[in-house]
Amino acid sequence: MSIKETEPNIESLEQIFQQVTEAPKSRQESLLVELCPDLKVQAIVRELLKADSSDELVIDRDLFPSPIELSEGDQIGPYKLLQKIGEGGMGVVYMAEQTVPVRRKVALKIIKPGADSKQVLARFDAERQALSMMEHPNIAKVFYAGATETGRPYFVMELVKGRSITQYCQEQQLSIREKLELLMTVCHAIQHAHQKGIIHRDLKPSNVLVTEYDGRPVAKVIDFGVAKAIESPLTEITLFTGFGQIVGTLEYMSPEQSRMNQLDVDVRSDVYSLGVLFYELITGSTPIVRERLRTAAWEEMLRIIREEEPPLPSTRLSDLEWDNTAAPKGPAQAKSSQAERQKLSRLVRGELDWIVMKSLEKDRARRYASPGEMAKDIHSFLNGEIVSACPPSIVYRLQKTFKRNKLAVLTSGLVAISLILGLAGTTWQAWRATKAERIANEERDLAREQAKKAAEAERAAQLEAEKFRNFDEFVRVNLFGFQNGLPVGTLEKTADPNITLSELLDQARVRLSNGNSKHEKQTSNQLYLKLWLSRSNWNIGRFACDVRRGLRRQTAFAWRATPGNT
Repeated sequence: MSIKETEPNIESLEQIFQQVTEAPKSRQESLLVELCPDLKVQAIVRELLKADSSDELVIDRDLFPSPIELSEGDQIGPYKLLQKIGEGGMGVVYMAEQTVPVRRKVALKIIKPGADSKQVLARFDAERQALSMMEHPNIAKVFYAGATETGRPYFVMELVKGRSITQYCQEQQLSIREKLELLMTVCHAIQHAHQKGIIHRDLKPSNVLVTEYDGRPVAKVIDFGVAKAIESPLTEITLFTGFGQIVGTLEYMSPEQSRMNQLDVDVRSDVYSLGVLFYELITGSTPIVRERLRTAAWEEMLRIIREEEPPLPSTRLSDLEWDNTAAPKGPAQAKSSQAERQKLSRLVRGELDWIVMKSLEKDRARRYASPGEMAKDIHSFLNGEIVSACPPSIVYRLQKTFKRNKLAVLTSGLVAISLILGLAGTTWQAWRATKAERIANEERDLAREQAKKAAEAERAAQLEAEKFRNFDEFVRVNLFGFQNGLPVGTLEKTADPNITLSELLDQARVRLSNGNSKHEKQTSNQLYLKLWLSRSNWNIGRFACDVRRGLRRQTAFAWRATPGNT
């Protein structure tokens, strides 16, 4: 089968051709194979690339028959074409002048030359039906729909003389509050479309134009060309998205749109695109940077859209690397620009971060259920009220991380468990060793204390024994006159057998007072002996009453001074 027999999808060809041409020449061939496995379509794109790089037209004329081109000044019904103002995947937009029944300038969108497949016709008619169903001040109005003499369908809508919402905000240097108020009107417009059963599916700055009425900016949503009916078909011609075909713009595409299963797309897909638009209005950059998407392989692009979480808007603002505004002319302007971004980052941090990130949730069940809910939170923020959005919990983040990196998480978990078990075992052993050491120290201290007490008891017993021996020796020597088992003075003279107890006590007192006793220098023993002598004299009634009080004091002092007495 020749290439001539192929019936290419013009929109798909345009998307593939655009991505391949933006890639470096050294990578164009490999990228073409990745994006398009169909050899016939590859051949068509190669012809387009060849024509794009050459000054002469070399495309096979039989492949794309040349329809009658429209030009400025042509008449379509009551509409005179004035200027081509836009071109999309399936249609061309002209500024036209209506002459009857009223004179006014309008936007006329007509099917693109060569894009006359059934699928494109169905989409074009769907857009016409979608716009005719909606009546909202922030959605471009449809005035008329018809077909040319050659059968090319067109419709006429309100001419919006404006710029894209991002361009307008940048040129007018709108404040955060003004941007949010403008974005709220866009949310309400998309909410209206959803209530009419229409999902836009291609929300991006170029499809949200801003014009001024009475000096106030007014947003207008246009281009429902890839809109999808929520409940019922918009046209009798079969309208469906081919298997494996992606509809939308990559930077603003929701994760479910990138899964090539358009049956799973609902109103929350538009919420995601509004979140991307919100992010870009605040930071000046899309969550996923365009340059990265354009240089990545096809499957990698889709993976990024589905899985990678963008940084918080405040984080992106605080990172001066992402300052993609006009370059300042001097150091003072550069410093001022950095200070403004830091100030804006502090303003955005918190609730605005939460609102944006909730609309950008990869899991659509966690997004806002509708653009109306998103607008309500923005309104609450502007009025200082509580917003419903809140940062995702740690448990939720861990669950998402586990789903994306099961093998890595399981491996890390096993390593962590091993470390914890090892640490627990080491801690248990250290605790046991510490406890054993504490018990040993306590037992050692107890043993030392018991040994100390035993030594003190032994010393006390020795003192008592010494005191008893001294007393016994004194009584025997000084009282009874015995020494070494014999009476004192036995060798000199014989002891008087008639000596009385009083005389013996007097002799003992004299010996003790004259220092003849070897116990004199032992103060405690001396006092004890004096006490004993005093008590002995007291017992035999030798002291008078007037002497007793002094003796009582002396004996009391001697008794307290004796070791062991208190």
